[in-house]
Amino acid sequence: MIARIALLLARPGSAGAAASVLPVTAFAIVTALLLMVLGGAQTFWTWQDDGGVLYQALAVIALALLVVPLVSLGGAAARLSARRRDDRLATLRLLGATPATVSALAVLESVVLALVGAVLGVAVYLAGVPLLGLIHFRGQPLGASGVLLPWWALVAVPLAIGTLAAVSAVLGLRQVVISPLGVRTRQEAPRMHWLRLVVGLGVVALAFGLMAVLQVAPSVLVILGMLALAFGGSIAVLNLMGPWIIRLVAKGQARRAKTPARLLAARSVLESPKAAWRQVGGVAMTSFMAVFAGTGVAVLEVLGTSPDAESDLLLADIRTGILITVVGSFLMVACSVGVNQAAGILDRGDLYRSLGMLGMPTGTMDAARRRAVMSPLRITAIGSAVTAAIVMLPLTGVSLIVAPASLLVIAAVLAAGIGIVWLGLVATRPVLDRAALVTAG
Repeated sequence: MIARIALLLARPGSAGAAASVLPVTAFAIVTALLLMVLGGAQTFWTWQDDGGVLYQALAVIALALLVVPLVSLGGAAARLSARRRDDRLATLRLLGATPATVSALAVLESVVLALVGAVLGVAVYLAGVPLLGLIHFRGQPLGASGVLLPWWALVAVPLAIGTLAAVSAVLGLRQVVISPLGVRTRQEAPRMHWLRLVVGLGVVALAFGLMAVLQVAPSVLVILGMLALAFGGSIAVLNLMGPWIIRLVAKGQARRAKTPARLLAARSVLESPKAAWRQVGGVAMTSFMAVFAGTGVAVLEVLGTSPDAESDLLLADIRTGILITVVGSFLMVACSVGVNQAAGILDRGDLYRSLGMLGMPTGTMDAARRRAVMSPLRITAIGSAVTAAIVMLPLTGVSLIVAPASLLVIAAVLAAGIGIVWLGLVATRPVLDRAALVTAG
């Protein structure tokens, strides 16, 4: 569906529409998923018995695995089609517009698109409330009233999405405001510092330490906070380390490239490592979650069945929670892949026009595009899974992580995530053909 929308928007004179519809679509999906996650988890906090504490701990882990990636996806949505927006704003700067005017226009545009998408997302969430209420926990459905968030939450989430868009717009404006010629002449992107890797490794080490001392925490609230910090922080720093790592790998690939497609792919990554990361960042979150899901399945296999009905109910609820987390992760990957790949094609119209004028076939362009995505994808999937295993090691031990059931689930989830990216590449090939045809004409 996203690819078809992008295909229609790739016609002449529709660049502005593409720059608007794609972010709105992304914000709508992000808002709807975020509200669904929060609505489903709120019921757990109403259970005050001893068993309720375990459900709350599992809810914190699930929220960290889903909410942090959703916020990251929202930030990526705020930067969709940023190059085209920067070009327009840089033109205004060259015509004499003041930095304050440029900043105000950029922030206003981003906030309006975000709010429109967020309102649509609220509508999608409200339409899905009856279906969410059918999910069973503790032997009974949550109910529509149990997953319906209060009115203030339905207002606060869109406002938070709008604020995120405004912050992203301000951060992305620094190059335009300081040097509009730098944008118009396509100067090389600033290099990323190796401190990204140092900070990321430090956060992962901190998460490992928190998991190691979790059993001696003085209270339930402290345990929940440590779980949220360990899992949420580890996922967040993947966005910090990822672009630096794939940039390092792409530099080596550019030096060793022996075909036009390989060279073009490597140069595409080096042009904007952050944009390349956004193409595969969703799978990074899925890879992290895969280790959690695999370990959970291994735990369930060890526990087996119990004559205690309450224990059987808990095991069934854990299976349900794992399934919901996996499905939510796949939805995020599908959203990220479809929107970012379509936006990437539309934003590179000038490049495809130049390559077409030089005589490069569209098939070669597509081969380079696929390699520019699939090569970082392999590094991302493996690196994220290893990071998750390190964080969970003190909590589960090696035996559960490498158990056959765990490895099978991890492999299946990773294969599914990579498959979604591959399908996104196939689905957006017509967008590339249309963009190349339009620019060539």
